[in-house]
Amino acid sequence: MAPVRPARADDLVALPLEVAPRLLGAHLTTVVAGEAVTVRITEVEAYHGRGTGDVPDPGSHARMGPTPRNATMWGPPGHLYVYLSHGIHSCVNVVCGPEGVAGGVLLRAGEVIAGTDAARTRRSAARATRDLARGPGRFGSTVGLRHALHDGIDALAGTERNGATARLELTEVALYGVASGPRVGVAGVAGTAAFPWRFWIPGDDTVSPFRWGRGAREAEIHRNDIG
Repeated sequence: MAPVRPARADDLVALPLEVAPRLLGAHLTTVVAGEAVTVRITEVEAYHGRGTGDVPDPGSHARMGPTPRNATMWGPPGHLYVYLSHGIHSCVNVVCGPEGVAGGVLLRAGEVIAGTDAARTRRSAARATRDLARGPGRFGSTVGLRHALHDGIDALAGTERNGATARLELTEVALYGVASGPRVGVAGVAGTAAFPWRFWIPGDDTVSPFRWGRGAREAEIHRNDIG
């Protein structure tokens, strides 16, 4: 396993598309209600807000600008944007880019490397260890972070927020040979090869399977037809 060191703000100040592959192999450690879990990150997706980067991102929560829901995405790098998916699952993103420029990297999957007993308690439905944090909703459950209690928690300073702390550590050297492709389950063109903004560690069995989002397969066929 690659050595890690504490993440710094300057590691995350670039735009999410640049930062995302750098988060592969990183460790996120949370302590919630006294129970610590560490997950090694194996799969991520980049998202840009309105005005971020050269290409508008139609798949981002911040595509239309600031709202109460996405406010954390516009804040300092290294904080965690924790949002609610389908009214059920809390999903975790690392905020990237300069403060005032919206962006985040969704933590899609990971390998639990410490605190397995606590992770199994939180994810009692998991059929295998590899499934504990395989997918963004499972990842959020395993690390114990909840919308809206922990939205905005600082993973660089490690300061407590509503009974939880989080710390992000990066590999000392960026991983070599990472894979990239379309984002998973994202609707329309934002979920096609026009946005190969998903990155993962090839061959890792905790990486989630690919699936098309609503209308994304059709949008991909259309892209190929006119290309």
